[in-house]
Amino acid sequence: MSETSGTLVRPTQLFPLTRHLSYCLTPLLARTALTPNQITAMSMAAGLGGAWCFTKGLWWWSVAGGLLLVLCYTLDNCDGEIARLKKMSSEWGAHFDDLVDWAVDSAFFAALGYGTWAATGNVIWFWLGLAATFGATADYVVDLVFHARARRDPERETREEETAAERRPETWIDWLIYTFHKLSRADFCIIVLALALFDIAWLLLPAAAVGAQVYWLIDLYKHMRGRPP
Repeated sequence: MSETSGTLVRPTQLFPLTRHLSYCLTPLLARTALTPNQITAMSMAAGLGGAWCFTKGLWWWSVAGGLLLVLCYTLDNCDGEIARLKKMSSEWGAHFDDLVDWAVDSAFFAALGYGTWAATGNVIWFWLGLAATFGATADYVVDLVFHARARRDPERETREEETAAERRPETWIDWLIYTFHKLSRADFCIIVLALALFDIAWLLLPAAAVGAQVYWLIDLYKHMRGRPP
């Protein structure tokens, strides 16, 4: 998307895959009277609906939930693209988008944990889902806190962006975190759908229960590292 020209630019990289989907869907949405915030609300409805499907603990419901999550993530791309096309970007819209991301992620892990518990009878899966939900919530709170600080220090956000741009993956651990970040954020829905098709979406629970804690702690560290002396 080009913010200056207001035109939709074809993605040139394979990832994120959802960017290719939104590239096809955004022109159709642009012809409607839908606002970016309304599209964000549609994304939330699809995401929460997808999460609800996973509470059933059944294969076909999980596949349906995975498809709804793909729609959710695609619309999540579309809202920003529409905002730039129609020149309707706003700070409130950005906050709403972040809120929806948190709500969908949290609801999904809680629902997957509950559904796996219902299917297996082992409550540990529900606790793993709650642990992942806690990690997603902690990361959201960290972002809220440091965004509020950035608003009090307008130059802070610029400094953090410049610092992040200067850092490039160097070691294999850096590359692992970088790859996990890209896939888990932009194309997480594709991973969920693929695992749901093979009826092994439960594999996400132990990984997310630990990974979500690591993620928000790394996020906190990155924010703290970017603080001015």
